[in-house]
Amino acid sequence: MRRIWFSIGALLLAGGAPAQAQETPRNVIAAHVRLQGYPCDAPKSAKRDAAASRPDEAVWILVCENARYRVRLVPNMADFIEPF
Repeated sequence: MRRIWFSIGALLLAGGAPAQAQETPRNVIAAHVRLQGYPCDAPKSAKRDAAASRPDEAVWILVCENARYRVRLVPNMADFIEPF
């Protein structure tokens, strides 16, 4: 019995767990947008807007299938989201 539990634990540690979705910037930023109630079906791209960004506030342009947003990510605060 002990060997069975050891084998199961070894399998889980070796990668027997289900694969997780890869977190790309477009998926992470789309999740931020959705959490604040904005629709974003099938995010297509997310590009950083270097000109609008500040040292602790990154600005991204998110293009979804049904909308486009300018998203300012602010640590420890709600993000600023502008549809355009």
